[in-house]
Amino acid sequence: MDIETIDREDLKAKLDRGDDFKLVMTLHEFAFKAAHIPGSLHFPTVEEAFDGLDPSDEIVVYCSDAACVASQFAYRALKDRGYDNVRRYSGGLSDWQSAGYTLEGDNA
Repeated sequence: MDIETIDREDLKAKLDRGDDFKLVMTLHEFAFKAAHIPGSLHFPTVEEAFDGLDPSDEIVVYCSDAACVASQFAYRALKDRGYDNVRRYSGGLSDWQSAGYTLEGDNA
């Protein structure tokens, strides 16, 4: 399965415009509490994500960086459950922070 992606600048533009979409950080809760992209959601389990997201939602998943597999797993799980409008921000936290963009959280 090919993974549809979104790049940093397109994601930043969506956030700046206030587009209606769900930005989901797929790392563990302690990582989410430490630092995440503003406006991000976090679900402790995949089942909670299925409960908290609607298949009609536009969803962007991300994790720490391009090598991190958590967002790839989440992407595939959502697509397998019929969520059609899902993309992965593969650069994740490291790419976002390297551009000088703001993070939220206890260690941000």
